[in-house]
Amino acid sequence: MPAPSDGRRRGSMFPDGTGPSPNPAGERHERRIRSFQPRRSRVSANQRDALLRLWPKWGVEIDGDRRLDLDALFDTLPPGSPVVLEIGFGMGEATAQMAAADPGTGILAADVHTPGQGNLLLLAEQHGLTNVRVANGDAIILLREMLPPASLAGIRVFFPDPWPKKRHHKRRIIQPEFVELAATRLAPGGLLHCTTDWEEYAEQMLQVLSDSPSYENTQPDGGYAPRPDFRPLTRFEQQGLEKGHVVHDLLFRRVPVPGGKSA
Repeated sequence: MPAPSDGRRRGSMFPDGTGPSPNPAGERHERRIRSFQPRRSRVSANQRDALLRLWPKWGVEIDGDRRLDLDALFDTLPPGSPVVLEIGFGMGEATAQMAAADPGTGILAADVHTPGQGNLLLLAEQHGLTNVRVANGDAIILLREMLPPASLAGIRVFFPDPWPKKRHHKRRIIQPEFVELAATRLAPGGLLHCTTDWEEYAEQMLQVLSDSPSYENTQPDGGYAPRPDFRPLTRFEQQGLEKGHVVHDLLFRRVPVPGGKSA
């Protein structure tokens, strides 16, 4: 079947090089188990316009083929500025609020949801946020293949898919393998911040993180943390609270590596 005549990649709504790819890593860096389900929904005209205009400037393809230079990526910030990775950001409203409240920190926001990618870029432009970059693809490949050791000041995983059926629990992102990989990319003292409104998943998160020698709980009692001021209350969260859902925050700090070595 011939390629589209307007230069679009097969399966993509964007001409080559102008927007997020439907499968940036191809088959080169696939994982055995995926922790996310690609969501295909309509991209609005404003979102598509933002992607066409801003993706070449602020977009990152998670292709797994190179190491990112975070100082070069966040060239609007002073060299050495802290960078936080956010895994899964929905439509980006909370991400934009956190970026606006902390303009000296770079936020690398990773997701596979094209409407959300476009919406976050649009919000960044509207509010003059120069500290946001949007990454497209599998966050595990981003961590494993593209981010240098000890390069992140924090990792945020807010309301990940709970995969509620027991047979799907292996797909949950917060697993021992993931938290140890994340630890290698966090600088000593960096925070891994997880949030969920799924009680059983919260218990699993707490167990996995408490069992890891790479982290210490920021809470002296070893339990959940109150919602920190820097994490906005989202519409999704507010709706859940109104239904009686209990939201749990977990804030675990990366402990110093013996001998100062990083993986």
